[in-house]
Amino acid sequence: MQDGELGEVIVEFVRNGTYVKCNAVHTATGIEVSAMGPALEPRAVERVAIAKLKRALATR
Repeated sequence: MQDGELGEVIVEFVRNGTYVKCNAVHTATGIEVSAMGPALEPRAVERVAIAKLKRALATR
């Protein structure tokens, strides 16, 4: 995934029953965050993970 603000981000989804876990890793810094949510809405969970990643990078 390429985001103009973030640069390169690796996104991984792991489904566990009715939930999905989304991990997002910023490749330049190695910072990793994750978010969990309903498996029927993986893109919403991805948006939450990207927002968490942006906050984590802003605090550095």
